[in-house]
Amino acid sequence: MSNSQPPAGSTPSFDSVPVIDIEGADRDARRLQETADKIYDACTRVGFFYVAGHGLPADLVSRTYDLSRQFFDLPEARKKAVEINAINRGWIAEGQAKMTGAKLPDLKESFKIGLDLPLDDPDVLAGLPLAGPNVWPDDVPGMADTVYAYFEGVMGIGASILRATAVSLGLAEDFFAKRYAKPIARTGLLYYPDQDPTRGDDQFGVAPHTDYGCLTVLSQDSSGGLQVMNKAGQWVEAPPIPGTFVINVGDLLERWSNDRFTSTPHRVINRSGHARYSISHFYDPTYETVVDPRDAGLPAGMDSKYEPVLAGDYVLGRFDTTMAYRSKFKATA
Repeated sequence: MSNSQPPAGSTPSFDSVPVIDIEGADRDARRLQETADKIYDACTRVGFFYVAGHGLPADLVSRTYDLSRQFFDLPEARKKAVEINAINRGWIAEGQAKMTGAKLPDLKESFKIGLDLPLDDPDVLAGLPLAGPNVWPDDVPGMADTVYAYFEGVMGIGASILRATAVSLGLAEDFFAKRYAKPIARTGLLYYPDQDPTRGDDQFGVAPHTDYGCLTVLSQDSSGGLQVMNKAGQWVEAPPIPGTFVINVGDLLERWSNDRFTSTPHRVINRSGHARYSISHFYDPTYETVVDPRDAGLPAGMDSKYEPVLAGDYVLGRFDTTMAYRSKFKATA
């Protein structure tokens, strides 16, 4: 993640985050093009949008939140039994995440899962970073089945959005799908304690940052606190809207689009008077995917601003700079 400077560009600023209904876009060519046009506008002008009409059952989202609260209510010693491991599965304690340029670590805890791969999977046997099985606490019955069902459901939302995104860039509908055979996607259950104002202006639930992957799919509870920086350098509220997810462009998709899309700084401040919960999902490609703007439909006369990179190397490199716990794994690698 990068520091929080207003995104470059000459497009107008914004004072709200748009809502895009994607219902029917996977079944109808006209709806797909309409959705693609709206996504292109949002990704170039704002870098954020809400998605409605996504089809993920509300009861699955609700049950996932219930289990998240149960997990974070556990005593620290029991959460520590599933402490974060080298492949980014498990519990991350408060103080273990610090955004680039921030003075203080984020005021939050999280629990991470990813694509569940068995120990005999070829990528796991080859030692590919971030590949392997999830870990689950014994103390929260049903957590594994429900939270992984959520993970798979949100993966479907990400796939639908990237299908329309491909069309918006003038690419084949399956451009991204072919590069997501075994995505390095991560879902994080997040807990933010109420933020005491006496902690000062340098303390954040999540400090100002940009996400470093391709696409983020975020569910918020009713607490509020998410803010997005517009191109004038002003913080714009992105309040929870029932039945929607917040979608934002990450640095890797900005790079892939040759800066046509904007990865927008954002932050979380929880001064709701109570705990805040959210669920993040970082929808990123297969590790070995070559991210090259020249493959992404550059308009005539536009030169690539970036050299090709492997998606996994880029994400992992950025990831290693923001998570304090990563240092112990790098030291023993």
